[in-house]
Amino acid sequence: MSEMRIEAATFREVLGHYPTGVCVITAINAQGSPVGMVVGSFSSVSLDPPLVGFFPAANSSSWPQIEMAGHFCVNVLASDQTALCRQIAGPGDKFAGIEFSISEHGLPLLAGAMASIECQLESVTAAGDHFLVLGRVIKLEAHRQTDPMLFFRGRYGGFADAA
Repeated sequence: MSEMRIEAATFREVLGHYPTGVCVITAINAQGSPVGMVVGSFSSVSLDPPLVGFFPAANSSSWPQIEMAGHFCVNVLASDQTALCRQIAGPGDKFAGIEFSISEHGLPLLAGAMASIECQLESVTAAGDHFLVLGRVIKLEAHRQTDPMLFFRGRYGGFADAA
């Protein structure tokens, strides 16, 4: 099969038709400060052993700090956490005014998150302009039952049950 040249804008536009959940990956950096990055590429990978994965951009300034920490927390966001999501995704002090606690494993747990999944870094593999990160789950907990945050066609939103 011959390879077709695919423009980045077309790739992004077409794949934008697939909705994703939104998470914030958190850790404590080498200076002892919280660090975080927003991802829409999170997935469960394996039940035995319990593994999860996500794909940080290779040019991310937050990912090297999280990788160096050696463990991280996946905070699954709710639809009412758009302001928090935008702040952590933007420049500047990502945690200014953000409410969080530190877990028994020393990881930032964001207040109001639907779930938290604490992981030990298992592996990092180069994948084009991203990395494939696998984490071994060491603790997980659902915190509240509510509407999840979704990313769809360039916008954040929620899920309206049609039942």
